[in-house]
Amino acid sequence: MTPPEPVETRTAATTTGRSTQTATLAEIAREAGVSAPTVSKVLNGRADVAPATRSRVEGLLRAHGYRRRRAEASRSPLIDLVFHELESAWAMEVIRGVEDVAREAGLSVVLSESAGRLTPGRTWADQVAARRPHGVILVLSGLDESQRALLTSRSIPFVVMDPAGDPGVDVPSIGATNWQGGLAATRHLVDLGHTRIGAITGPSRMMCSRARVDGYRAALETAGLPVDPSLIVTGDFHHEAGYRQGLQLLRRPDRPTAVFALNDLQALGLYEAARELGLRIPEDLSVVGFDDLPVARWVGPPLTTVRQPLTEMAEAAAKLVLDLGRGERAPAATRVELATSLVVRASTGAPAAGR
Repeated sequence: MTPPEPVETRTAATTTGRSTQTATLAEIAREAGVSAPTVSKVLNGRADVAPATRSRVEGLLRAHGYRRRRAEASRSPLIDLVFHELESAWAMEVIRGVEDVAREAGLSVVLSESAGRLTPGRTWADQVAARRPHGVILVLSGLDESQRALLTSRSIPFVVMDPAGDPGVDVPSIGATNWQGGLAATRHLVDLGHTRIGAITGPSRMMCSRARVDGYRAALETAGLPVDPSLIVTGDFHHEAGYRQGLQLLRRPDRPTAVFALNDLQALGLYEAARELGLRIPEDLSVVGFDDLPVARWVGPPLTTVRQPLTEMAEAAAKLVLDLGRGERAPAATRVELATSLVVRASTGAPAAGR
């Protein structure tokens, strides 16, 4: 016979510093018209609850501001790491950073992918609630309101790394100085003498892409150069987009003499487009990427790029989520940005005479 789920109560601090009992699970159960063990099943992420009942109970838990008492001993020795896509060397740098911190803390890492969606599916949230990990890290992703409420009610801390959209002022997040990186990349090309500088962006829905484009625009405007919208083409941070959009830019009769690809994968796709059209890098075309993935040092010619400290960002996210789980940091308004830096290699040079 399966033992009953433990019934828990929520506590709230009074103005005198003592704790007083507020809504118990039994009271929430009466309001929902179900048994207390059913409410406990919902709270513990059990799957054997009807969807309508689960929704009703979770609505009441949110309405009452129910939050589990923090109990680290009951947590699984895991960190959940969620990517919107999991298919590149970029992701490997992030995994390495989280793994390093998790290993030192005696934890393992569970990997999930949301198949390109900005938020993982509801099934994922239920699985996380059932696993009770030490924390959740979401990369280029985020949570909807119900998912946030579900994790909060289970006292499962979460941190967003490089959030796709605005995560909200109360969501802890880790990022990089993307605007400054875009500014530095474009200013480098301007200083070399380029006046027609193209850009292959990432998805406009992603904050990091918008910030890098804004930095690109700011560098041109500061130098007194026009921002030509026809030289800004939209990519998706994949190699194929760099190749496809690179061909579009380089086939123009007034093609740019330099291109800022907003990540290294698109820069490598641009390399391929330039080779196909018989253009030499950097003699005919200067290229700057963003990320400084390991491959940037080994392509021919080695790629000038903006270093984004991915491993360090991942380490910071993992340390932050563990600190939040131990109650060592307040979750509200926690935003950390790590510095980017320009790494100059052989893919950039002065424009050819007459260009």
